[in-house]
Amino acid sequence: MNTSERLPVSSGSQPPAIKRHHTARYYAHRVHESLTTRVSKLICASFLIILFVAGIVAFILWLSLRPHRPRIHIHNFSVPALGQGNGFDNAQIIFNVSARNSNQHIGFYYGKVEGSVYYKDQMIGYTPLLDPFYQEPKNTTVMTGVLGGATLNLNSQRWNEFLNDRSQGTVIFRLDITSTIEFKVSTWHSKNHRMHANCNVGVGPDGSILALYRDKRCPVYFT
Repeated sequence: MNTSERLPVSSGSQPPAIKRHHTARYYAHRVHESLTTRVSKLICASFLIILFVAGIVAFILWLSLRPHRPRIHIHNFSVPALGQGNGFDNAQIIFNVSARNSNQHIGFYYGKVEGSVYYKDQMIGYTPLLDPFYQEPKNTTVMTGVLGGATLNLNSQRWNEFLNDRSQGTVIFRLDITSTIEFKVSTWHSKNHRMHANCNVGVGPDGSILALYRDKRCPVYFT
């Protein structure tokens, strides 16, 4: 066979692939796109990291600076005349409560503090407790009140209701402590909030506070 003769091409075979070559501009464009993508990803990652760190710092500051409400505890409450035969003529209500500021860095400005005693949701006595004052962080203030005479609104019918409850073993009262409070953080002051502390308390046949209610924490809310 003459080598110069062309061999017939089989109808089933494919022509050889043509290798295409890209221009320098194409490769420069691809490199530019790759660098732009990397820079964009780096900027996004840096932004997310900064945002995450700022969030952690803000959360820590919030935990350390968020104000805790005053902690009001009732320690003593007594109606000594309940244990006396002619108690109505000498009726008095004596109570002792404490207000604790448990915050680390937040102080309280209290307005005038007042105490009111209720029996069956009817107020039977009221007395001022403290003039306006500032309470440092991690500080406790003790308040004592005595209701009697003009500050105790009792009649014989109400006293007989006391005696009837006394015969059952317990006389239930409610002591309300009210004031206005302003929070202080460094040089920043909040607006005034009206504070209410509701202390349910029971006394026994001798007129003294029952052990169940002694040193009990009173619910506190603001209006």
